[in-house]
Amino acid sequence: MVELRHSGSSLGSRASSSPMKRDEDASPLIFNDHVLRDDDDDHPRHSFRDRYRSFWSKIYSFFPFLNDDPRFSQHGSRISLLLLVFIAVAGLISFFSILQRLNSPYLCKKDGIVLHCPRVKENPSLWENPFSATTSWKPCAERRDGGMSDLPPENETSGYIFIHAEGGLNQQRIAICNAVAVAKIMNATLILPVLKQDQIWKDQTKFEDIFDVDHFIDYLKDDVRIVRDIPGWFTDKSELFTSIRRTVKNIPKYAPAQFYIDNVLPRVKEKKIMALKPFVDRLGYDNVPPEINRLRCRVNYHALKFLPEIEEMANLLVSRMRNRTGSPNPYMALHLRFEKGMVGLSFCDFVGTREEKAKMAEYRQKEWPRRYKNGSHLWQLALQKRKEGRCPLEPGEVAVILRAMGYPKETQIYVASGQVYGGQNRMAPLRNMFPNLVTKEELASKEELAGFWKHVTSLAALDFLVCLKSDVFVMTHGGNFAKLIIGARRYMGHRQKSIKPDKGLMSKSFGDPYMGWATFVEDVVVTHQTRTGLPEETFPNYDLWENPLTPCMCKA
Repeated sequence: MVELRHSGSSLGSRASSSPMKRDEDASPLIFNDHVLRDDDDDHPRHSFRDRYRSFWSKIYSFFPFLNDDPRFSQHGSRISLLLLVFIAVAGLISFFSILQRLNSPYLCKKDGIVLHCPRVKENPSLWENPFSATTSWKPCAERRDGGMSDLPPENETSGYIFIHAEGGLNQQRIAICNAVAVAKIMNATLILPVLKQDQIWKDQTKFEDIFDVDHFIDYLKDDVRIVRDIPGWFTDKSELFTSIRRTVKNIPKYAPAQFYIDNVLPRVKEKKIMALKPFVDRLGYDNVPPEINRLRCRVNYHALKFLPEIEEMANLLVSRMRNRTGSPNPYMALHLRFEKGMVGLSFCDFVGTREEKAKMAEYRQKEWPRRYKNGSHLWQLALQKRKEGRCPLEPGEVAVILRAMGYPKETQIYVASGQVYGGQNRMAPLRNMFPNLVTKEELASKEELAGFWKHVTSLAALDFLVCLKSDVFVMTHGGNFAKLIIGARRYMGHRQKSIKPDKGLMSKSFGDPYMGWATFVEDVVVTHQTRTGLPEETFPNYDLWENPLTPCMCKA
């Protein structure tokens, strides 16, 4: 596509360079060389002079005051002046009419039907959410001071539940929110969740290494009873998660609240303490009471606070991003999902050498043998996934999209990412187009980050906070990190811009060899005018973490 950026202009220049075309399109006021040459004598020069006099005689006939010839009467001059006044008045009326139309709704067509459509802001700010002022939603999941506690007495609890929050930081965060909600549904006491070591992260982080435990328990004290550890009367702590009698398994994904009441609560009452496994996405959104969804938002946005030292380091990184040029400036946070694991798991095809593709095939066969099979079906699958917009964007593709949106080369970009597949070669297009691109390792010294390397999860927490506080947040693929960031920015006021690229449309544009740069820019700008992170009223229960509108936000 890059090679075709100037194709329109080059075609135009070739068309106009034809001698026949130039003669046909020539204006009567353009002086032709063969007419004005000094060695031409009479006829050509007289021919031009005659045409020249004829042209101006017509002008003088309409506007006689332009002519100094005294033969034109004073009466004719008055008529001409009146005519000029009339034209001026008509021009002013037209001008104010155009201004009125620019500031009023206009008609547009969709599927052949004329609609009354609001005018789209033609030049929205790159650093502000252009439509944020048009919404009247505010967060309302926070527990108000002086509110009545609906927590039953301690002796009426149904029992204790215990979970292992699996995965990375953000998957663990969702599991914690769900655990509090399930404890509320069953009127059970929640034992402080354990952050399970993940096979990928290899991290031994505890809850108290990341989150403020005192704030967590105190903030939710009127909603759910939470204890720090397994009760002392339960002596065999190792039995949890290993004993079938003490573990509730096979909980379906996105289970309704009624499932826990019918299937889990009786066992909790019988055994007094039960472990729930697995427990990541084992609670639905639209099949639970609204107050339960509101409680999940209360946990996510208010009860779960990172430790003060994590907050302070994140604020330092944000300050450095805003002052990298010596004066205050906005910055963009880019969540670049293009690690080897993500590329492999996507089963999409990407630009690369034969050697790279062969190694990726071996990696996929080793990690996902059932899905890989013999690899013969993967090419068609890759094409289909790309058309549907289910493939991660490459760094170079992200760079082109951001440039099409209007972000200049000087844009300050914070990159939250693991090790990019392909290394510096894959990152080169993005760095060349946006050289002011940094990571936390480039913003802070090794000494400043030394304390965070003990827990990989705390490094992910720094990325989370710097992205959350950015002026513009851009995601390149799905995942819990991006969903939680966009959801939090929506919940906290949706004034900050969050860009979720339309990867399906982009795949069509990148694959069109005849699309010029101007057309591509227009497609990108128009498509993403409303993809800026506003609350989406049309999807009230569409992934609570990405769009907390209906249960957790209210009309102002």
